[in-house]
Amino acid sequence: MASEPEVEAGERLPGGDTTNTLLLGANAYTRPASNISEQHELAFYTGNSFFNQSWVMAPASTESRDGLGPLFNARSCAACHFKDGRGQPPVSDDQAFLGILLRLSVPGEASGEAPLGDQTYGGQLQPFAINGVTPEGTPRVSYSEREGSYADGEPYVLLEPSYDISDPGYGALPADLRISPRVAPAVIGLGLLEAIPLDRLEQLADPNDEDADGISGRINQVPDVETGEVTAGRFGWKAEQPSVRQQSAGAFLGDMGITTSLFSTEDCSEFEADCLSAANGGEPELSDELLDKVALYARLLGVPVRNEYREPEVLQGKAVFEAAGCASCHVARHVTGNDSELEETREQTIYPYTDLLLHDMGEGLSDGRPSFEAEGVEWRTPPLWGMSHLEDVNGHTRLLHDGRARGVAEAILWHAGEAQSSREYFVALPETERHALIRFVESL
Repeated sequence: MASEPEVEAGERLPGGDTTNTLLLGANAYTRPASNISEQHELAFYTGNSFFNQSWVMAPASTESRDGLGPLFNARSCAACHFKDGRGQPPVSDDQAFLGILLRLSVPGEASGEAPLGDQTYGGQLQPFAINGVTPEGTPRVSYSEREGSYADGEPYVLLEPSYDISDPGYGALPADLRISPRVAPAVIGLGLLEAIPLDRLEQLADPNDEDADGISGRINQVPDVETGEVTAGRFGWKAEQPSVRQQSAGAFLGDMGITTSLFSTEDCSEFEADCLSAANGGEPELSDELLDKVALYARLLGVPVRNEYREPEVLQGKAVFEAAGCASCHVARHVTGNDSELEETREQTIYPYTDLLLHDMGEGLSDGRPSFEAEGVEWRTPPLWGMSHLEDVNGHTRLLHDGRARGVAEAILWHAGEAQSSREYFVALPETERHALIRFVESL
């Protein structure tokens, strides 16, 4: 059995001074950073309003909130990130695709480039549309079961999803279309992740596995559309976006059809004539001032406090987590830089349990869809902070990029590639240690 690690005093406050210690339960993800300045507080709540309220089609009397679509996935940011939390996939045919979307691409992109979207349907399926515009199609999911057992004989069942699109609105879908589901992640702590110094990521990266530990994390090199430079990606399931502002602008366009100065062209292909001819809500539809406030809101959402970090079983699980090698990618501790744009996020000791790097997770999780430097089998290590509040906030425990895992154990069992040895370690554990590891992750 792994030796019990010492308690680190800072672990109770995973977001450092920004940690939310006041409002937990169903609203655990909704509080601003506890150290928010007076200067930023008003902007935070303005951003909150534009994050949560629904957009409408143009023209409308509410000029600052019109311009929805013409094609879209949701009417508001909060429709997918409910209570600033995590989406989940449908579990039955009668459940809507909300909180999850389908990325689309076709083979042909060069290494280091963005995925090549379909010439008709673009890079993301948009199943909803404003009046007078035809939706792109209806996404569907079905599940098959994979059975297995732990070394001690306890059985388990994994769900393997299969996605397809029916009723395509603008002609047949190409036979080689790649479909990649993406669940909406929780929004908490983004400003802190943005404030981790680049040299820290470079220190953790080991693309050629020079230390021969089987872990070869890589930085995804992606374009910053504001500077025109290529820089480190930090956000998105494949670390495709370099900043919270660009991530927010991309979601406004792709998910709601709202243009910004960063992405100023409606997401309509030349084959979607009714989309191209629809009225817009201005050029751009979301001003820089409001985009900045939404981005500030996302940057300054506080990570909730950990309440069970001293529990004996949790500490046992922490030791097992480290012995299994999980901490090689889910790196516990970082210190943010002193040059962050937001003073609240400067020089904070944080515990997000991520390295923000790309890792090969094996063919079982591959979407076959390269994105800049990321291969189809590679995914950014997702942060684990806030896990202890997920079920209270969002009423589920679905994990991984497509939500296929129904909890921590299933998520671990899907790990392969660089994480294969950690998976095998987990499978071989005695029941008590297995449950302790799960309890630890659920306590984060």
